Amino acid sequence: MNGSIVEHIPVLAETLAEQIHLPQDAVMVDATIGQGGHSYLFGKKLGPEGVVVGLDVDKDSIQRAQFVLKDLACKVILLRSNFSQISKQVHEQGIEKVDFILADLGLCSAQLADSRMGLSFLHDMPLDMRIDKRLKSTAADIVNRVDEKSLADLIYKFGQDRASRRIARFIVRERERGPITTTGQLAETVCKALGSARRGRKSKIHPATRTFQALRIAVNDELENLKKLLVSAPELLNKKGQVAVISFHSLEDRLVKNNFKQNEKDGIYRIITKKPIIPTRQEITENRRARSAKLRIAQKST
Repeated sequence: MNGSIVEHIPVLAETLAEQIHLPQDAVMVDATIGQGGHSYLFGKKLGPEGVVVGLDVDKDSIQRAQFVLKDLACKVILLRSNFSQISKQVHEQGIEKVDFILADLGLCSAQLADSRMGLSFLHDMPLDMRIDKRLKSTAADIVNRVDEKSLADLIYKFGQDRASRRIARFIVRERERGPITTTGQLAETVCKALGSARRGRKSKIHPATRTFQALRIAVNDELENLKKLLVSAPELLNKKGQVAVISFHSLEDRLVKNNFKQNEKDGIYRIITKKPIIPTRQEITENRRARSAKLRIAQKST
């Protein structure tokens, strides 16, 4: 499957447009440019003095965003970089302060569909999961090399699956027969592990969802990178500048929530969203990817 032909619908786009109002000369950073949907939404309201800086580790996403944003009146700067390096990348462009930082932490639809990414358990793909192909270790490396206890701990910590030890045991047993090299193999192994443990239980998610989430987080060091982004944001923002983060699972949301609360306590932020904004039923119907999204917004006070 070619991920480039998959339509991507930006999550909570209308809500963001209602919440964030930028002047025509604003400088915004889209920390996860993806296919450029969110940046286009804001960029089309900016004038020639406005700037959109887009970051992404996926070079294909950069190329797609370049096409989507090519006709905007504002200046567009697209950089292949992890958002953990946001301060360094923005300052290297001669920009000291910005008015808006946006981070959509979800996967792009094209990435899920792209067999080279190896992210989906719905189709059999090479077990990779690197969003940034410059990274060395793949999900297959972890699954086939990490010892059983460490694998169980990883699935529990990043996937929050209480059956992590059973899953790890089944994975180790399976890899003794031969390496686990595809998403289909891994998903089948997890389903076998959970078959008796969860038989008769109704679940809204696929049995392998939490294991795949855990491996993807580990491969891409997602939570540590998010922490670095959140630490960098206050220094980059102008007074009254805003930061908006869309998260898709509780581990991410907790980091954002706690960071915003601490910065508000320290007098750095004013939290705009006292409770996270979630998609409407209509948006979820139109875009299933939005169902677990939570949006939090904070404004720089000082």
